[in-house]
Amino acid sequence: MDLSLFYFAHDSTAPGQAGRYELLIEGAKLADRSGLAAVWTPERHFDPFGGAYPNPAVLGAAVAMCTRRIGIRAGSVVAPLHHPARIAEEWSVVDNLSGGRAGIAFASGWNTVDFALRPENHADRRTLVRDIAEDVRRLWRGEALATTDGLGRPVDIRAYPPAVQSELPVWLTSAGGVDTFRAAARMKAGILTHLLGQSLDEVAAKIAEYRRVAAEEHDGWSGHVVLMLHTLLGDDLDQVREQVREPFTNYLKSSANLTAKSFTGKDMDLSQLNADDMDYLAARAFDRYFETGGLFGSVERAAELLPRVAALGVDEIGCLVDFGVDSRAVLDGIDKLGKLNEIISR
Repeated sequence: MDLSLFYFAHDSTAPGQAGRYELLIEGAKLADRSGLAAVWTPERHFDPFGGAYPNPAVLGAAVAMCTRRIGIRAGSVVAPLHHPARIAEEWSVVDNLSGGRAGIAFASGWNTVDFALRPENHADRRTLVRDIAEDVRRLWRGEALATTDGLGRPVDIRAYPPAVQSELPVWLTSAGGVDTFRAAARMKAGILTHLLGQSLDEVAAKIAEYRRVAAEEHDGWSGHVVLMLHTLLGDDLDQVREQVREPFTNYLKSSANLTAKSFTGKDMDLSQLNADDMDYLAARAFDRYFETGGLFGSVERAAELLPRVAALGVDEIGCLVDFGVDSRAVLDGIDKLGKLNEIISR
């Protein structure tokens, strides 16, 4: 199993904050030296929850210039917000800057305000994400894309510069819908998912379905599954619990609009709850996720947990590290992820 870093900043509100991207850059350099597989950055707009990451290609280019070997991936590009040629061009630049280390997870988008950029695409976003991903793949290979120019005339375009990799590594991002798992398998793409709103058993069943469809559609191909987990490694479990309790609880409340199920284990309308009820449910969610939905504690405890995650069918854990914990503790935890990586690579 591979380990990678995943970024999705919990709060982007501080104006003109010095060192806003220090954790990303220093963490990427440390992960690069420690043998981790990749650095994932998201695309988020118009919201303090994740809003420090409006363009993963820009940040991917920055990571490319300060690392040597680690994969540089979008987790995720919200495909319906963009023309496929724009995605192909930007990420080809990242691929060139990094010497062939780029990869993209494509998402349909879940936050309606993001679609202020392309409101006409919101209704069909789940179909568009697959169509756009395939167009990006074709452009990446150097094939032409039929479109129209500024005068409405038909024209064939190609994306430049040519990429280093002949094939773009691609994933589809799923918040839990099994149809997305099946769609990823059919288009021979990996799957990127998380545990917010999904139990371990539910994820295992969806991964099994993904593997089944992938093998049937592509002559035994087994695919690639990345599971995002909140992560902080330290020397003492109780100390780690207290380090992450407040920021992780706040993170869960900030992301409540992503899925109410992360709080209760079932679908419900959180908008009807008052502040005290939200605090209670968030505390309950924290207890559940700390024990079963994150990678928390010592290196040794994490090493014991990894076989359980691997048994779900997971190929890679995307370790989400920037959810409000002190940066020094996060960087120390990334260093320990390197030690964990050594253990599981033996």
